[in-house]
Amino acid sequence: MERIGGGGGDGVKHLEDCTVANAALGTWLFSLAGALLAIPVGIKKKSLAPLVFFGTTGTMLDIIMGISQCEREHAERQMKLQEEQKHAAEALATSAAVETES
Repeated sequence: MERIGGGGGDGVKHLEDCTVANAALGTWLFSLAGALLAIPVGIKKKSLAPLVFFGTTGTMLDIIMGISQCEREHAERQMKLQEEQKHAAEALATSAAVETES
């Protein structure tokens, strides 16, 4: 399993934990834009270097955007879980207080 981001212990996030459909690997927008930009530049320069540069840069941007989206989603899920745990603890404390008063 591959780690995303830093941290250890409970803060470890894995690629398969992301519910965005293949967010880190399934994006293509910047890769396509890089290729479309590289074709005319490569023809003008009569070289494949622009295709390599813009293609790899676009791919890296796609991967970075997918991973950051996955991390945002993971952080939102963690916040919701913490709120639910807080509400459950408050409800438990309230019910315990009611039982002791009775």
